[in-house]
Order: sequence, then C-alpha cells, then structure tokens
Amino acid sequence: MRPTRSALLVAVTALAPALLLTAPAVAADTAPASVAVTSASASSTDDPGTPVDEMTEEELRLAIFRILADPDSGKGVTREAGEALDGTADDMRAFLKTGYRLAQFEDDQVAIFRILADPDSGKAVVREASEALDAHSPEAARAFLETGYRLAQAEDDRVTVARMLADPSISDALRAAAEEVIDGTPEELRYFLEVGQYEIDG
Repeated sequence: MRPTRSALLVAVTALAPALLLTAPAVAADTAPASVAVTSASASSTDDPGTPVDEMTEEELRLAIFRILADPDSGKGVTREAGEALDGTADDMRAFLKTGYRLAQFEDDQVAIFRILADPDSGKAVVREASEALDAHSPEAARAFLETGYRLAQAEDDRVTVARMLADPSISDALRAAAEEVIDGTPEELRYFLEVGQYEIDG
C-alpha cells in the first residue's frame, strides 16, 4: 500500500539529516532552495548521484518530499511538487527535470514583485529587481535573490549614509560612525542604518 503524502512528509522531515547523506539530492546545498536541476540530461544534483531518468519510483518520491520539506519552498514549488506526487513516475521525473526549475522561477518572481512593492526599496534595488524580471530568466531571478539584492541594497545604503554625512547638523559621534561604516560590508551598512545609528550618544 502506497504511503500517504502527509505520512511521507513527516518521515522525510524527521529523517532530514540522514537523508542529506543517503538520498539522491535535488536541491543545491544553499538556501533558499536554488535551481539545481536545469535540463533533462542533468543529474538530479550537483553531486554525482543517480540521474533522474535512472531513479526508481521510490527515489523520485523521496527526492520530491525532500523539496517539500525545505521551509524555503514557495507556493509554486509546493503546488507543482504535490501534483507530481499525485501523478505517475513520469510526472515525477518531469517535475525534477523541468517543473521544479519553472516553479521556483514562479516563486522567485513573486518574491521580486514583493521587493518592488516595498516602499523602502531604494533606487538600486528597484533597478536591479526590474532588470531581473525583464530578463525573463529563472537564472536571472535566482541570481538577483541570492546575490544581486544584497549588493543593490548595499548601494542604496551607502547613498543613505552619504546623505547622512552631508547633513551639517549631525553629531560628531554619528559622523565618525558613518565615516567608518560607509566603506563597510553590506551587512555592516544595514546594521548601522537599522540599529547602530540609534545606539550612538550625542
């Protein structure tokens, strides 16, 4: 008797550490879930595991449940994965080879639209997000979310810090802190604008 989807999902989630070592991987070892399967001829992972076309039905099902167990899997991925599980072995293979990539693209586009709708998104973020959408490419969308967004945010943050330094009314302590952080990492800039500037006395 075939296990129910919910029962398998619980099992996969509970055994996640072991599955990472023993089961054929589908998603790359990065977060959020990246597009690891890019063509029908590709293996199901960057690791030299079992190609999708050679997987048994059990292996196919397990690979898809590993995707569903990823908390970063969005609505599009979850929907298409569920439909694949309800179908045949060929349906599951099709999902792993092409459907996953396209569903991830759908989720990535939604994420980018949300960034564009955020009134706090600066000019660089809006520019790079728009370019990623205009590319109509799963790879461009993923690249923006994984690296481009962070770098564009840093560009906007540096502009904000530069404007702060141009204000003659700021305190000496705040000016010194701004001068120190303006050439810092994206994370240092973001922390300064969100937290650090408010912790400076005088």
